Amino acid sequence: MAAVRSMASLGVVPFLLCALLLVQPSAAETKRSYVVYLGDHAHGSQLHDLAAVDLAALEEKAADSHSELLATVLGDKAKAQDAIFYSYTKHINGFAANLDAAEAAEIARLPEVVSVFPNRGHKLHTTRSWQFLGLAGPGGVPRGASWRKAKFGEGVIIGNLDTGVWPESESFRDHGLGPVPKNWKGTCDKGKDDKFHCNGKLIGARFFNKGYISGGGELDGQEYYTPRDSEGHGTHTLSTAGGSPAPGASVFGYGNGTATGGSPRARVAAYRVCYKPVNGSSCYDADILAAFDAAIHDGVHILSVSLGGDGDAYDYFEDGIAIGSFHAVRRNISVVLSAGNSGPKPGSISNVAPWMFTVGASTMDREFPSYVVFNGTRIEGQSLSETALSGKKPYPLIDSAQAAAPGKSQEEAQICLQGSLDPKKVKGKIVVCLRGSNARVAKGATVLLAGGAGMVLANDASSGNEVIADAHVLPATHIKFSDGLLLYSYLNSTKSPVGFVEKPVTSLLTKPAPYMAAFSSQGPNPVNPEILKPDITAPGVSVIAAWTRAVSPTELTFDERRVAYATQSGTSMSCPHVSGIVGLIKALHPEWSPAAIKSAIMTTAIDVDNKGESILNASFVPAGPFGHGAGHVWPSRAMNPGLVYDLGPEQYLDFLCSLKYNTSVLAMFNGVPYKCPEKLPKLQDLNYPSITVVNITATGATVKRTVKNVGWPGIYKALVHQPAGVHVTVSPDVMEFKKKGEEKTFEVRFEVKSAKLAKHYAFGSLVWTNGKQLVKSPIVAQTAA
Repeated sequence: MAAVRSMASLGVVPFLLCALLLVQPSAAETKRSYVVYLGDHAHGSQLHDLAAVDLAALEEKAADSHSELLATVLGDKAKAQDAIFYSYTKHINGFAANLDAAEAAEIARLPEVVSVFPNRGHKLHTTRSWQFLGLAGPGGVPRGASWRKAKFGEGVIIGNLDTGVWPESESFRDHGLGPVPKNWKGTCDKGKDDKFHCNGKLIGARFFNKGYISGGGELDGQEYYTPRDSEGHGTHTLSTAGGSPAPGASVFGYGNGTATGGSPRARVAAYRVCYKPVNGSSCYDADILAAFDAAIHDGVHILSVSLGGDGDAYDYFEDGIAIGSFHAVRRNISVVLSAGNSGPKPGSISNVAPWMFTVGASTMDREFPSYVVFNGTRIEGQSLSETALSGKKPYPLIDSAQAAAPGKSQEEAQICLQGSLDPKKVKGKIVVCLRGSNARVAKGATVLLAGGAGMVLANDASSGNEVIADAHVLPATHIKFSDGLLLYSYLNSTKSPVGFVEKPVTSLLTKPAPYMAAFSSQGPNPVNPEILKPDITAPGVSVIAAWTRAVSPTELTFDERRVAYATQSGTSMSCPHVSGIVGLIKALHPEWSPAAIKSAIMTTAIDVDNKGESILNASFVPAGPFGHGAGHVWPSRAMNPGLVYDLGPEQYLDFLCSLKYNTSVLAMFNGVPYKCPEKLPKLQDLNYPSITVVNITATGATVKRTVKNVGWPGIYKALVHQPAGVHVTVSPDVMEFKKKGEEKTFEVRFEVKSAKLAKHYAFGSLVWTNGKQLVKSPIVAQTAA
């Protein structure tokens, strides 16, 4: 979205006025929900020590000021109070209200207003993974040296913005944890669910649904007025980040082991902001901001946020998640977010602000192979099907495209859309469906309801080699694209094709691992390409974690199965892995800033798989930094990184100054007066752990970085892996650190050698090493057209 930068240079509010006024008169009269963002509350720093009665008075005063402000537009305070459905009164200053476009445009003119933007909807983006990451012992038992070193995350509080939590899960037992930390200010809001409870593990829970209602969601049952998870997603992510050890976890007997969170002795809190999808969206900005505001005040140390957009590029002040994250990071709270599931399209990445910690998804070394056998060929797929085909004799095979129901197109039948198959053609057969727009398990449901005996799900070209084990409702397996071509060739060349799908098994130590999931959203960053996103990758495919008892593992209405643990795939699953690791580092180094923790994880990541080769994408070609960021997380190394690239709120504000946000807007954003530097820093000079330089001309380019020693005294030397077409030098290339906390600055110079080779990006790396530790930063270079 090229308009983002021009938007900032014009000033946020004037641009919004134009956008809000470009509506037809009839549309202007239609009410919709908006977020009116006013920046940071000046009283935020005073809240922690206030008595409840004083806090309530302060919040009441803030809410009243919001009504007064809106009344200047609506002409009546009572009308303003009726229009406002959220007042953000603790740290984030603003409100959400139902307005028409003209009213929204008018309030955007007011000097007190930073931005006005629609209440947009967002999407929701284990027993083996912690072994794969080198933390757990055999079977997932939490007993590794690094885990012990970080006290299993003890003393840390992890909050989760998601679909809520199933509190009865074994993953939220509080055995041996002791009393709730004294600094905790949160609550356990049961809502309309008297059976909901918190304990010494799950120390807080809240729900926010007014934005969802205003966005068109219908809350037709009491289950919406509680933090209880009726979708499963939030229970899964929260238990992955900070769940207690739960022996014997499996999905229908597959993947049996101990399910645990990354910080198993951390306390956790659930903030329910997501519900059943409305027009494709489950989580709305107004609710998300309310949850951020509450969580900051409650006293969380880490926020895990497995939700976001589809790669849409929004100005930072029009993005509720970016706004909430900044307010959290400003108060020393790490915010970890999912990159999105819109890959493999380039530039599809979500959650791209530099203060966010953005996580892609990759595989681990555990698979659930289920073979499809036909014509003397045995092809490996993946599945968690509970049921198996009877007998050993082959079953008739049919291409779903050749089994379209009357009135349904061949294209609909090919991807096995609901109701698209003719029962007369598929009854008793194994149906071959193509991967496409509808859910993988939903395709199996279509086959089952039409009378099919089993399913083979074949990847399309964009999905490549990414195969996922799902808890299908019938015997099924999922095969990669090239194997699908072989199977389709057999179907198309044989009059009466037959085959068989074998029951899945659990297989460990598979290779290559990791490789990037095809769905994992890709860079470059669509808002500011000078900031590499994603930052990191972590396990996000076929992850087993706790589940709700309210729905089946497939989430299909007719599926009556209920499980304690389920497998899920997505960047939603990789995000809480990193949140759990952040918890360990926070417990070990409580004085470190969110940026220092992010740097420690990024600069110690690895970019090779368990075969010692470059991490691949789902098409089995090198994924590169636009796929995996700095690489795959390596927790034990991250606990002792040697050097870190640190950042604070002032550096982020300077970054926004360079984007031409005006001083008055930044002062409101910051909560106190702020003046941009007279000489604005270059965007690529933000002290980020990765180095990205775009539009390099023949005169070259130079970037600056500063590192802080967080380890022993020592001498570090620079090693550069050169990007194609660009020569990179570092000055100085040797740095001596005599004490802990010492900082040193260096420059990285880029010279163009072949503009053609780097026109569409070239990749390299900079490594600082003292002979024992490696502090590695990916380099991304692009020459001018």
